[in-house]
Amino acid sequence: MTSAPFSSDQPISPDGPRRPSLLIFDVNETLSDMSPLSARFEEIGAPEHLAKLWFAELLRDGFALTASGDIESFATLGAEALRVRLAGRPIDRPLEEAVEHVMRGFSELAVHPDVVEGVHALSDLGIRLVTLSNGSAGVAETLLQGAGVRDRFERLLTVEDAGVWKPALRAYTWALQECGVEPMDAMLVAVHPWDVDGARRAGLATAWIDRASGRYPSYFAAPDVEAASLVELADALR
Repeated sequence: MTSAPFSSDQPISPDGPRRPSLLIFDVNETLSDMSPLSARFEEIGAPEHLAKLWFAELLRDGFALTASGDIESFATLGAEALRVRLAGRPIDRPLEEAVEHVMRGFSELAVHPDVVEGVHALSDLGIRLVTLSNGSAGVAETLLQGAGVRDRFERLLTVEDAGVWKPALRAYTWALQECGVEPMDAMLVAVHPWDVDGARRAGLATAWIDRASGRYPSYFAAPDVEAASLVELADALR
């Protein structure tokens, strides 16, 4: 049974989730601003709107492999999904050069504007911070180093080591085991409702970062915290 969500201006009540001792952050779109990837598509002569479609297809195929008991790396899936999506399109360079240009964009992404202040605020609360990404730990490392907040994160975890993609339950339980924390003492922070739902079903508290003032799908387990930014999340947990 899920707890009713509460907004960032409401403190955690005795009846709600405890303040977590560990925050587990999703990386892609939760910490990283992926909007510049649209420009990468334009630069190869493809419509910029294909960026969101391609990323959705990449996630879909990762989830499908997970459901069938297999796993492939984010980079491998991303590159192949690009080949499929760009095949037959009038791009301005050879296909493999176009794929490499788009994929290289991941290593050049920056964090969202709220991330640096929010990470400092959350860390100053004495909460341990780690990441758990369906992507590589190397991409998370570059992202957080570039933002100057790498030192605030204890570990950068990847599902490549867990052997299964999120939102499979085993991805979250593996992360908890790696950090030596019980589910009730951890909170998953993500912009993706499917990630929030998966973590909730694994027994973690959850925070949905609603950057776009959207609607949370009713068919997913509700988050314990809804906030528009990591700064608001810190206010909720303070």
